[in-house]
Amino acid sequence: MAIAPVSPFYSQSVFISSKKGIHLLIKGQPANGEIGRKLRIAEANRLVGSSDSIPCRVHSDPVAVIDDLPSPPSSTVPIVTSEPTSQSLSPSQNSVDQSLTLRRSTRTLTKPSHLSDYVCNLSVDSVQPSSTGTPYPISHYHSCANLSVDHSKFALSLTADEEPASYNEASKHDCWVQAMEAELKALAQNKTWIFVDAPPNIKPIGSRWVYKVKHKADGTIERYKARLVAKGYNQVEGIDFFETFSPVAKITTVRTLIALAAINSWHLHQLDVNNAFLHGDLHEDVYMSIPQGVKHNRPNQVCKLLKSLYGLKQASRKWYEKLTGVLIEHGYHQSLSDHSLFTFQNGTHFTALLVYVDDIILAGNSLDEFQRIKQLLDSQFKIKDLGQLKYFLGIEVAHSKTGITICQRKYCLDLLLDTGLLGAKPAKTPLDTSVKLHQDTASPYADIAGYRRLVGKLLYLTTTRPDIAFVTQQLSQFLSAPTQTHYDTACRVVRYLKNSPGRGLLFRRDSQLHLLGFTDADWAGCLDTRRSTSGYCFFLGNSLISWRAKKQHTVSRSSSEAEYRALSFASCELQWLVYLLKDLQVNCIKPPVLYCDNQSALHIAANPVFHERTKHLEIDCHFVREKLQQGIFKLLPIHTKAQLADFFTKALPPKSFLSFISKLNMLDIYHA
Repeated sequence: MAIAPVSPFYSQSVFISSKKGIHLLIKGQPANGEIGRKLRIAEANRLVGSSDSIPCRVHSDPVAVIDDLPSPPSSTVPIVTSEPTSQSLSPSQNSVDQSLTLRRSTRTLTKPSHLSDYVCNLSVDSVQPSSTGTPYPISHYHSCANLSVDHSKFALSLTADEEPASYNEASKHDCWVQAMEAELKALAQNKTWIFVDAPPNIKPIGSRWVYKVKHKADGTIERYKARLVAKGYNQVEGIDFFETFSPVAKITTVRTLIALAAINSWHLHQLDVNNAFLHGDLHEDVYMSIPQGVKHNRPNQVCKLLKSLYGLKQASRKWYEKLTGVLIEHGYHQSLSDHSLFTFQNGTHFTALLVYVDDIILAGNSLDEFQRIKQLLDSQFKIKDLGQLKYFLGIEVAHSKTGITICQRKYCLDLLLDTGLLGAKPAKTPLDTSVKLHQDTASPYADIAGYRRLVGKLLYLTTTRPDIAFVTQQLSQFLSAPTQTHYDTACRVVRYLKNSPGRGLLFRRDSQLHLLGFTDADWAGCLDTRRSTSGYCFFLGNSLISWRAKKQHTVSRSSSEAEYRALSFASCELQWLVYLLKDLQVNCIKPPVLYCDNQSALHIAANPVFHERTKHLEIDCHFVREKLQQGIFKLLPIHTKAQLADFFTKALPPKSFLSFISKLNMLDIYHA
C-alpha cells in the first residue's frame, strides 16, 4: 500500500475497492485537455477489465463512464492506492487496450485572419511538422527600422492590400464595383465603342478586368483602379492591326535621370495618365465581345472599337503618336538617343520628361514649368498627379539628404514567396565558384515554363541588382532545355536575395559629373561553345547607371582578342551615354574615361597594328580605335584587382564578392 496525492489536474475522484487493491475512478474533466482525456481512458480501461472488482454501473464505452459524471468543485486530498502491474492485467483488458483508438480531429488548420498582414515565423504554413519554427525567418534580413515614419508607412502599404484576380471575385466588393463603373463611364464618355451585330465570319476578341490598388505618398489608399483590357493576342496581323512598334524609356535612362536629379538637386515628380490608351484613334476594324459588367439589350451583338483600348497590339503606338504630337507642339524637344525622353530649356530653367507607356517622370529645377506641363497634359488627357517620385515600374525610390536610393524590395519579397523560399537558408553569393553552368548530363527539369518564368523575374530584378547580372546571364542560356542543376542554381540566386531583399543603388548628392567606365572579359568561359563573356559598368561620379554581362558572338583565339571585343562592346555604350548626357544638357568636368586591364587590348586600340593575331578581327571591333582618335573618351590601364567589370564576367568567392558590392555603391536601407 502506498499513499499518493491526487494530481491537481483532476477535479474529484471516487474509489472502488477490489481484491487487488483500491482503484481510482476519475470524475469530471481534466484541466489539461487531451492529456487528461488519455489518462481517464486508461483508468476506465483498468476498471472495465477487472473481473474481481466490486459491482458497479459500467458503460460499454469507458469514456462515457467519465463523461456522464458531474464535475464538482476542485479539491486535493491524499488517497491510498495500489496500481496493478502489467503482469496482473487480464487478457480481456489487453484486448480492450489494443482495440481502443483515440478520435482525431479532421478540421483544417488555418492561420488566424488577424495575422494575414504579418509574416509569422511560427505559423503553421511556414514550418515543418516536426519543427518549432523556421530557423531563418525573413525578419532577420529585412527591417524598416532605418526608415523614416512616412516612408516606412508607404513601403509597408505596398504589400498590405490584396487585389482580386477575377471579375467574380471583384464583384463581391463595393469598392471594386465602383471602380469598374467609373472605368465603364470613362469608356462611354470617350466613345470607345459602339454596339453592332456580329459580322459573319468574324471572331471577336475577348476582354478581361485588371485590378490595382493605388497608394498616396504617405501609404494610405488613394483609389481602387479597375482597367478593362482587350485580349489582343487573338488579333490577326493584316486584318485588325498593322504597325505595332512603340518606344519606351530605357531603364538606363531612368537611372541616369535619377542620378542627375540627386547631383543637381532637381525636383522629381511622377504623373499617371488616366486611360492613356483610350486617346488613340483606330483606323482598323476591331471587334470585341461585350465585356463582363456591361449591360446590353439585343442578343448576338459585339463592340466595334472606335478608339484604342489597353491590350490591343497597336494601342501603345497610337498613344505614343498622340502624346509626342502634343509635347512637340508646346515646345519640347525629342531626344535622339532615347525617343521617350523630351526636354524643355527656358533660360536657366531645364525640365526633362520621360515616358514609359502611360507613366511619366518629370525632372528639373523649375516647379513653374512642372505646373504648366501638368495643366497642359490634364487638359488634353486627364492626368493623376502623384507628387514626388516614390514608386515607378516596381522600383521603390527613397529620398534623403545623402542621396536617392532605388530598389525592388516588394518585387523581391514576392519572388521569395512565389518560389516558396521565404524561410530557406540564405546563400552568401548568387553563384558557387565551383559551379560552371553548361549543358550537363543531369536530369532534365520537368517544368520548363516555370524555369522560364523564374529566370524572367530575375532578369527584371537586375534593374536595380547588378550583383545578380552575371548569374542571370548564365541561366538565360538554358531556357530551351534546363536541367535540375540549372533550376537549383536559380533557386540559389533567390536564396541569396533573401540576405538583403531591400538592397539597391545609392545615387549620392555629392557625386561629380564625370563619366567613368570599366570593361573586362572572361576568356573562353563557356564550356559548350568556348566563347568569352564581355562585361562593363559605367558610373556618373559615384553613381552606377549602366552595366551589362553578355556572351560574345564568336570564339576569340586569345585573351587579347576577347578583351578587345569587350572593349569595343563597352565603347558603343559609352558613346550612347555621351549622347544621352548631351541631350540632358550635362557638361562633364572631364572627358569620359574607360578602364581596361589588358595591355595587349590597349595596344591594339591605340595603334593600327596588322598581323596574324588581328587581321581576322571584324571592322566593327575597330570602332574603339576610331572613337579614341576622335577624342570621344580616354582609354586608361587599370590593375586587375581594381577592375570592377570583373564582377560581371565570373563567379567570385564571398570575400571578393562583398568587396565589389561596396565598390558598386550598393546599399540596403531595409537591413535588419
